[in-house]
Amino acid sequence: MATGWAGDNAVQDQIDATIKDAIRRARSRAPKGPSLKCCEECDTPIPEARRKAVPGVRLCVACQSERDRQENAFSGYNRRGSKDSQLR
Repeated sequence: MATGWAGDNAVQDQIDATIKDAIRRARSRAPKGPSLKCCEECDTPIPEARRKAVPGVRLCVACQSERDRQENAFSGYNRRGSKDSQLR
């Protein structure tokens, strides 16, 4: 139940928009094109099972894990601001 300038569905609209943004970001980072046989970072062979499981894969498991770890270090930032700042 929102009050003030915010509409009744303001919180749900914010949640929906945040989820849509996350899906759009994830899809834009998904591998595209044919899978590589060797990692583009360290030149380690990429197993056939990984190439089949992740079409368009470009990194070995170790390099992908490191990239994910680095990207997740910054993923907690809420661009839309806090709930309080949106509803006042």
